[in-house]
Amino acid sequence: MNTNNFIVISPEVKHALDNNLPVVALESTIISHGMPWPQNAITAKLVEDEVRNQGAVPATIAIMDGKCLVGLSSDDIDYFAQAQNVWKVSLRDMPYVIAQKLPGATTVAATMRIASMAGIKIFATGGIGGVHRGAAETMDISADLTEMGQTNVAIVAAGVKSILDIGLTLEYMETLGIPVVTYGQDEFPSFYSSKSGFNSPLRLDTPIAIADLLKAKWGLQLNGSVLIANPVPTEFEMNQEVIEQHILKALEVANQQNVKGKEVTPFILKYIANNTHGESLEANIALIKNNAAIASRIAVAFCN
Repeated sequence: MNTNNFIVISPEVKHALDNNLPVVALESTIISHGMPWPQNAITAKLVEDEVRNQGAVPATIAIMDGKCLVGLSSDDIDYFAQAQNVWKVSLRDMPYVIAQKLPGATTVAATMRIASMAGIKIFATGGIGGVHRGAAETMDISADLTEMGQTNVAIVAAGVKSILDIGLTLEYMETLGIPVVTYGQDEFPSFYSSKSGFNSPLRLDTPIAIADLLKAKWGLQLNGSVLIANPVPTEFEMNQEVIEQHILKALEVANQQNVKGKEVTPFILKYIANNTHGESLEANIALIKNNAAIASRIAVAFCN
């Protein structure tokens, strides 16, 4: 069976792909599971506007009625922002959610796979998943990483989510052969903060240089992603030590409430937002818009 039977590409995105115009994939988990209504819908539309302002076409990805949607309408975004029964879909969930015709918001891994099926090379998100703290006991390692090891879609993110074990995540990406490039600084960022205490494996300072790296990697038949770590804008970044205290407390509460698996990340992000009086939500919105802008500039350079 042809995978095209499972994909619906919006007219705007199809026109761009058919004419080698820059396209940036965007995920939908942030709409359904990352922020409260109405900030989630407002942010999703602002991010799409940011992509267009930089000369690229946004392709927000989700699952509905047994199809992978590549490019959502404004009404689609409002639906995913408000519906209560939306699945958080990673790779293992995709066949079930599609076969059962359930609504699904796609994680980094699922968005990457669908973007690749559609022919999109650049993807902007907030932060990627990775090796969770305590993974030596739990074996909790995000499917984002294994997908990045094999799928030719570059990701622009504000580093890995700060709730993860950043050092182990960087080690695991090295094992998988995933280049990690930080945009404009030597230190690897940690989502809410531009600092992490870890040096970035690579640094590049222009979208053109990053586009050249992508062309070289895939031109050499080296399959897999490139993580482009784009630090949160300075005026919105949060104190790393303060965030760390909130994360430790959130992990403790999650453990007490027996929160497991794919529910951990949204639980912790919501806990941090509630306990930073919205400051983390403001940072989250700022870094996603910033990632979309840089991803769009890279997509424009990649098409030239």
